Amino acid sequence: MEKDSKIYVAGHRGMVGSAILRKLQEKGYTNIIVRTHQELDLTDQKEVREFFEKERPEYVFLAAAKVGGILANNTYKADFIYQNIMIASNVIEASYRYEVQKLLNLGSSCIYPKHAPQPMKEEYLLTRPLEPTNEPYAIAKISSIKLCRYFNEQYGTNFISVMPTNLYGPNDNYNLETAHVLPAIMRKFHLGKLLMKKDWEGIKEDLKKYPIGFGLDREINLEDKENILKVLERVGVREDGIVVWGTGEVYREFMHVDDLADACVYLKENIEAEEVKKYN
Repeated sequence: MEKDSKIYVAGHRGMVGSAILRKLQEKGYTNIIVRTHQELDLTDQKEVREFFEKERPEYVFLAAAKVGGILANNTYKADFIYQNIMIASNVIEASYRYEVQKLLNLGSSCIYPKHAPQPMKEEYLLTRPLEPTNEPYAIAKISSIKLCRYFNEQYGTNFISVMPTNLYGPNDNYNLETAHVLPAIMRKFHLGKLLMKKDWEGIKEDLKKYPIGFGLDREINLEDKENILKVLERVGVREDGIVVWGTGEVYREFMHVDDLADACVYLKENIEAEEVKKYN
């Protein structure tokens, strides 16, 4: 990529997209285009094609997605599979149609089987059943990987996919109903520490800044300490400790989103789809 190459970052307000945007700006790229969801609905094929036809981006970072933690994935299954498949299909197809030089597609480590052998290898993809709680999201992400691969094989495009592990960092989601594991735990610990110190003003400030989820935000009375205690207890934040989901037997990996963004820009600058083939 040249410093004045036209680069489209899809999903620039999200945690990953905003980190990629920051990294590109830090490295001196000057011709970056972005659109909010209100300006461009990526699930609408007509809108996406019109946008690509008008703007003609040379490079695309596909970081737009409907995301959430275990509960959100398991609750909004139809939304997760439909919206993510449509976003990927429309952006990848338009990138081919309007001759994007290179596309980088952001996937997810949840694409691998629930009981994949360890250490996990790429060839384990689609060899066993997926984790049921996030299967819809995983299927959509697998579809995006296959779309990139098959467009490369049939049309000679230059589309690559990256599968990050669990991420955290600026612009993360701290809603306890829809957050990923690390931001949810961080917020619970923060609230627990405030509760331990009896810092009611700090608790009120937190509850004003971020939603709790689970339909509990309508029940919170910030002027009633007993009410606040009951709401916090229902999300696992108690005066005697914090409740963390899971058995503690599962291993998790975490990466700061700025490190991922650095890797994504490096791949965009240095690695071509043809080079990836030898590892497939």
